[in-house]
Amino acid sequence: MADPATYRPAPGSIPESPGVYRFRDPGGRVIYVGKAKSLRQRLGSYFTDFAGLHPRTQTMLTTAASVDWTVVGTEVEALQLEYSWIKEYDPRFNVKYRDDKSYPYLAVTMGEDFPRVQVLRGAKRKGTRYFGPYSHAWAIRETVDLLLRVFPVRTCSAGVFKRAGQIGRPCLLGYIDKCSAPCVGRVTPEEHRAIAEDFCDFMAGNSGRFIKRLEREMREAAAAEEFERAARLRDDVQALQRALEKQAVVLGESIDCDVIALAEDALEAAVQVFYVRGGRIRGRRGWVVDKVEDATTGQLVELFLLQIYGEAAIPKEILVPAAPPDGEAVVELLSEQRGARVDLRVPQRGDKKSLMETVERNAKEALAQHRLRRASDLTTRSLALQEIADALGLDQAPLRVECYDVSHMQGSDVVASMVVFEDGLARKSEYRRFSIRSADGDVASIHEVIRRRFKRYLEERAVTGELDAADGEGGVDQDGREPGAGMPIDPETGRPRKFAYPPNLVVVDGGPAQAAAAQRALDELGVDDVAVCGLAKRLEEVWLPGDDQPVILPRTSEGLYLLQRVRDEAHRFAIAYHRSKRSKGLKESALDGVPGLGPARRQALLRHFGSVKRLRDAGPQEICQVPGIGPATAEAIVAALRGDRPAGDDGPAGDDRA
Repeated sequence: MADPATYRPAPGSIPESPGVYRFRDPGGRVIYVGKAKSLRQRLGSYFTDFAGLHPRTQTMLTTAASVDWTVVGTEVEALQLEYSWIKEYDPRFNVKYRDDKSYPYLAVTMGEDFPRVQVLRGAKRKGTRYFGPYSHAWAIRETVDLLLRVFPVRTCSAGVFKRAGQIGRPCLLGYIDKCSAPCVGRVTPEEHRAIAEDFCDFMAGNSGRFIKRLEREMREAAAAEEFERAARLRDDVQALQRALEKQAVVLGESIDCDVIALAEDALEAAVQVFYVRGGRIRGRRGWVVDKVEDATTGQLVELFLLQIYGEAAIPKEILVPAAPPDGEAVVELLSEQRGARVDLRVPQRGDKKSLMETVERNAKEALAQHRLRRASDLTTRSLALQEIADALGLDQAPLRVECYDVSHMQGSDVVASMVVFEDGLARKSEYRRFSIRSADGDVASIHEVIRRRFKRYLEERAVTGELDAADGEGGVDQDGREPGAGMPIDPETGRPRKFAYPPNLVVVDGGPAQAAAAQRALDELGVDDVAVCGLAKRLEEVWLPGDDQPVILPRTSEGLYLLQRVRDEAHRFAIAYHRSKRSKGLKESALDGVPGLGPARRQALLRHFGSVKRLRDAGPQEICQVPGIGPATAEAIVAALRGDRPAGDDGPAGDDRA
């Protein structure tokens, strides 16, 4: 690992002009490319406070051995040069978008003498017009099958086309009028090209003129009593209308735009793009990106625009979830590439905002599917567990991992969750949730929940006389009980139902303080065979009890990815219990008997005060500040709550629940 001070540029040697810089490793290979409005200010930030940099940036600096730069005249030139260098050098520390799968396109080979309609994937070819991308190839084939009755373009391969010409007989599509059969001379090359151009115009969104033309010809045929031709034209109109119905109308007919949305976590981001042409969704496409650098949503959008639209067709309007940091320069560059003005907008309301929300839901689903594919791989899970064992210095891979998280609202209704992963997969029947009695902060809550969980385990082990007996299938409906209050009995075996069995690793959501609290609870109980670590959310650092420095797992580590999944699941489970407890606490209170106080007003009271306890401590004047609550209702609420139970008593803390 190199010391950044060894290749730091001399003071005053870096110009203040805009430009692009490159970090290189000892072998001279470019590992990072960046741009800056002021090279001196940007490069200086890398070397002034190394300890304050993001861990990924620190890794890049210690991997590099030199840095150089190129001065440009404007920010637009900096964007162009940055894009070209990223494309040329493929730096390992730059964000790179990759398709989450290969999307099919509807292609028309206008560069051939007899254009052909076909489904294509992969790199685009010169002289071919593309429409899409589509989600599935069968969606393209359905559309083409409908349109061939109106636009009988050739769809056969070169071999079939040549063979038909040799024998003088067209294929089946030629006989059923779904191909104009240029192979046998039914139409001239010029007539067939005109049909292909009409097909492309319809797919590009100019559908109205074709439908109007067919309807006019249908009326003329009916007036001339050519009823068979009129019926055929009627069927053609219906075929075009069905093809249009398969493409949802979302915006005005004159709107052409791309709608971009992102879903991201600490390590990855999923990007979805919906292509809207003529107000209809013509296709969509998705990418997944590794966040190898600390980038905001706006920066991810800027990198996406530069990388994807460097070669793709640019629409006149692009809707994005967040504005890029150098928005004006990006717009100028895209407009220059398109040859016309490009509008880059963040929708705030209306149909475009609704469509953006739809695309965002698709991005979240794509990220979830990507995570699922990763988690379902046995080899990947085994690698993740081994990486965790190596990083934490464990003797063996942690086959059972328990993670704990605390949830509350300003110190009220404090709850905790325990989730269990075995062999890298969630085991939901072993999940537990806790009502916390102490209200002294997250550290004290972590100490309490760890102590309660393992004290229960020790008591059950003493009863059964077993160390690691088979666990019972608790499920989400099992009734837990307080330590020392007796064990729940399994109705099938008649034996005490166990509080599962001890994990190999306990993970707590938090930093060194939370990890130390969990370790202290285990030490107090004499449990010395369970490892403990904390996962801090801000920088995804892994903290071991008593260590001054965190364990930094590599960004691409499967072990870090697994720890994040475990932590996020504990967070989700804790929040769900906290919300249900708040709702139940309000519903089961004496508020149900207050005249004129319905569910909407009860929810308004909860939102205003945060908990039933705070509402109980409030006076009538404070309660009257809630919209919809009058003086008489406020007096009734105070009387009902203070008559329900003594002030300051928030009811029983609740048992451990599954």
